[in-house]
Amino acid sequence: MAKEGAQRAEETEQMIEKEGGKEAAEGSATGSLRAADTKEMRAVVLSAFGGLNKLRVSKKAMPEPQEGELKIRVKACGLNFIDLMVRQGNIDNPPKTPLVPGFECSGIVEALGDSVKGFEIGDRVMAFVNYNAWAEVVCTPVEFVYKIPDDMSFSEAAAFPMNFVTAYMMLFEVANLREGMSVLVHSAGGGVGQAVAQLCSTIPNVTVFGTASSFKHEAIKDSVTHLFDRNADYVQEIKRISTEGVDIVLDCLCGENTGKGLSLLKPLGTYILYGSSNMVTGETKSFFSFAKSWWQVEKNRGGLIKGVMDKLLNLYNNKKIKPVVDSLWALEEVKEAMQRIHDRGNIGKLILDVEKAPTPLMANDSTETSEAGEEEEDHEGDNENKERMPFIQ
Repeated sequence: MAKEGAQRAEETEQMIEKEGGKEAAEGSATGSLRAADTKEMRAVVLSAFGGLNKLRVSKKAMPEPQEGELKIRVKACGLNFIDLMVRQGNIDNPPKTPLVPGFECSGIVEALGDSVKGFEIGDRVMAFVNYNAWAEVVCTPVEFVYKIPDDMSFSEAAAFPMNFVTAYMMLFEVANLREGMSVLVHSAGGGVGQAVAQLCSTIPNVTVFGTASSFKHEAIKDSVTHLFDRNADYVQEIKRISTEGVDIVLDCLCGENTGKGLSLLKPLGTYILYGSSNMVTGETKSFFSFAKSWWQVEKNRGGLIKGVMDKLLNLYNNKKIKPVVDSLWALEEVKEAMQRIHDRGNIGKLILDVEKAPTPLMANDSTETSEAGEEEEDHEGDNENKERMPFIQ
C-alpha cells in the first residue's frame, strides 16, 4: 500500500514537472521562471453570459487548498446541459462573471489542505466542484471527492458523478422504483438517459420506454425496452403497448412533451421534471424554474450525495453500470463541444480532456483567441461546427 502511494506521488511529481516545470536550485533564474509557471494554469473562462463567443481559454492563478479541501490536477471534466444554461445565464441566481464553468472532474490529488483525511497525494479521484471544474487544477471540499475504481478511466470518471447521481436520485429517492414498474425517459441517448436505462436494468422486470432522435436508435436500442423517435407520436405507440400508461415519467424536455407525459402517467404515478434542455434550444422560454443544484442539496441534507455515490460505485464495481462517453474534446474545443450537446448530437457524455491537443482544424479557430474573439460569430444553431469532430470513443 505504501509502495503504491509512493508510486502515485512520483507520477504526480512527474506530471507537475511536465505541466509547469520544477523549481531548480535556489537563486537560479531558470528555476525562478519555472516556479512562476506552476502558479498559473489554463482554464475555460466565461467572460459574460451569452453565446459561444463568451468562452475562451485563458491563464488564471492556480488555486491552493484551504482547510478541508483537496487540490486536484485535473485530467478530464464533464460537460452537462446545465453548463449551457449557466453560459446563457438561464438559471436561478446566476453567479457573477467572469467565471470558470463546470461542476465535475477527475484527476490526481496534488495537495491536501489541513485536516483532510482518507486521501493521499497521488490518489486518482473524481469530484463535484461548485463551478471552476474546467481548468487544469481545482480545489474542492473533501466530502465531494471520491476515489476512482482501478479499472475506471479518467474520462469515464468525469462522466460518472452528475449523470448517475441525478438518475439514481430521481429513480430511487423520489420515484421509489420497484420491480415490475415502467419508466418513460426522454433523451434516452444522452448522459442522464443512458444512466437511467442502466439503473433500471438493475431492478427486475422494469420496462423502459425511451425517446431519442432517430439517428441514435441503432446505438442505444439495446439499452431500453422500447425506443421511439422523439418527433413521432410516441404517446399512441406507448398506449398500444401499455394501455394503463407508465409509472414514472422523467422529463428533461418540458414544453409540449410535458402534456404528452402527463397523459401517459398512471394514477398515483410519479412525474419528474428535471431539466430544461428546450429552454437552451429556444423552444421554451420561461416554463420552468431550475431546481437548486446538488451543492445546495448536500448542504441541507449532509451526506445524501455521498451515500448515493457509495451505492453507485458498488454497482460499478459489480459490473452493473458503466458510464457512456460520447467524445473527448480539448479545452480549446469547448465551443464545438457545446455545439454538439446543443444539437443533441451526443450519445452519452461529452468530456473535456485537459491533456488533449486541439485538432489542426480547431487550432485556427479555438477559444484561446485574440481580442477578436469577442467579435466571433455565435454558431449555435448553424451547421458549420458539425464538421469539426473530436476523438470519439
